[in-house]
Amino acid sequence: MGLRSAPPDVLLALAVLLCASFCEGRFVVEKNSLKVTAPDALRGTYECAIGNFGVPQYGGTMVGVVAYPKANRKACKSFDDFDISYKAKPGSFPTFLLVDRGDCFFTKKAWNAQNAGVAAILVADDKDEPLITMDTPEESGRADHLENITIPSALITKSFGDRLRKAVNNGDMVNVNLDWRESLPHPDERVEYEFWTNSNDECGPKCDSQIEFVKSFKGPAQILEKKGYTEFTPHYITWYCPEAFTLSKQCKSQCINHGRYCAPDPEQDFSKGYDGKDVVVQNLRQVCVYKVAKEHKKPWLWWDYVTDFAIRCPMKEKKYTKECADGVIKSLGLDHKAIDKCIGDPDADEENPVLKAEQDAQIGKGSRGDVTILPTLVINNRQYRGKLDKGAVLKALCAGFQETTEPAVCLSEDIQTNECLENNGGCWQDKAANISACKDTFRGRVCECPVVKGVKFVGDGYTHCEASGSGRCEINNGGCWKETRNGRTYSACTDGGCKCPDGFKGDGVHKCEDVDECKEKTACQCKECKCKNTWGSYECGCGGGMLYMKEHDTCISKSAGQAGWNFLWVTLFALATAGLAGYAVYKYRIRSYMDSEIRAIMAQYMPLDNQGEIPNHSHHIEM
Repeated sequence: MGLRSAPPDVLLALAVLLCASFCEGRFVVEKNSLKVTAPDALRGTYECAIGNFGVPQYGGTMVGVVAYPKANRKACKSFDDFDISYKAKPGSFPTFLLVDRGDCFFTKKAWNAQNAGVAAILVADDKDEPLITMDTPEESGRADHLENITIPSALITKSFGDRLRKAVNNGDMVNVNLDWRESLPHPDERVEYEFWTNSNDECGPKCDSQIEFVKSFKGPAQILEKKGYTEFTPHYITWYCPEAFTLSKQCKSQCINHGRYCAPDPEQDFSKGYDGKDVVVQNLRQVCVYKVAKEHKKPWLWWDYVTDFAIRCPMKEKKYTKECADGVIKSLGLDHKAIDKCIGDPDADEENPVLKAEQDAQIGKGSRGDVTILPTLVINNRQYRGKLDKGAVLKALCAGFQETTEPAVCLSEDIQTNECLENNGGCWQDKAANISACKDTFRGRVCECPVVKGVKFVGDGYTHCEASGSGRCEINNGGCWKETRNGRTYSACTDGGCKCPDGFKGDGVHKCEDVDECKEKTACQCKECKCKNTWGSYECGCGGGMLYMKEHDTCISKSAGQAGWNFLWVTLFALATAGLAGYAVYKYRIRSYMDSEIRAIMAQYMPLDNQGEIPNHSHHIEM
């Protein structure tokens, strides 16, 4: 029997053969935490595997009560057939439905549970084994309910499931908290994520869902990338054909570069349509579009190319060709020659460095695990599990940011609830100045004293925040007391804290009261003084025509004051006269001394008037 007429199970066997070496890799099951808070016998934290459908609440938690149905315990049929409903009543806890594994797809169980009104589904394994990832089925027909599952799902171990069943059957109320807050690492202010995809658009519901996701997520992805919040990298899975089969028709039709890089037949039918090698070449072209766009610092153009290619070049319309792809490349203004150079020669018997790097990247490193499911989203080196939906994926990306560094899109009402809107999140606030310590985050809220107009507030963020440093008094007066009366303003704000000004007493924050200096006898206390208290100060006067001297807190008569001034002027005049006389004497003595010194010096070089004549020894000649 030829492979072109082979049934699907034979084709699947060939696909398995093509990936034989790759499938020996390491698959990591992504998990979240399940915490039982009651009853005491079950209290503790357990691991569960996140299902690859529905919408896990990445970055959040969910609290509910476990229920185990009396009928339809594998949830393979509609619960309406058994007159069972779990729709929540006002004020009641959400229901987490525990069901048994087996008899139908995981997604069917989740769909029936969701229609019954549950908030989440827990599937108990039917045998003792390590946890696995519940994936969507490879169905040949369209399963519309796959895209409509919104509740989170998790697989639990058989032993834990047995204990839950026993507790519920005994009438115990089993309270459970599902926690996804640490399901994704969130180390810093940038999220790095990969999207493992395929250009094939004829692989059924999965291909349809991934292209719809690319179309819907293109806008948010490009905004996040352009603003530097994320670093995105697309990837494509390829396999290689075992060496013994490289010359077979099957490998030649599904592989390029002599069996090194292969993809399954798009329609799983070798007798019609495109071949696997056509998919490999288009995958390679999409990788090269990304690489060239990134070299020109525009990596977000990948989203435009993939979206336009899916619209303009579908397999169904026989347009899945190089010519159509080149038209899309040209319309986006990309470097056509650089992309062709990156693609290389698919017929060459040599390695293609781009596809070789893609194969190497499929092997897991660190906590990521191997990529074996298409499509796969990897966020901060951790594989995303859940519905490939714009809202669900955006929530997961937002969960990857370090708290308080999330972009504005993560804090929109469509993504999360602003906990600061209710009771200010339980944080400190100054309503008068409209300042709050509550900071909304994707994961909830933090109470952190803010920085306002360059002024840093310090405190615990919950009950107390106080402005500090220079400029603190410009922000609501530093939280200190301040009052104005009769055009006079007093403030307790200082650079060092809140301290009532002179003339007041109190805590400096809520109250400063006027000090009555007259009553407390701290000023204006001389015998003749008359004290009058004022707000923030006092007035002191003297009776009987006397004058008040504040620095001495005493009263003196005006006449005494006048005599004192006269005496002062006389004293000053006498001192001035004495000074002038002293200066004259000083100047005379200095002059006399200088004259004597000068005469002594000159005497050494010339005769002076008081010395005798010196004889003239010159000879006279008479004429």
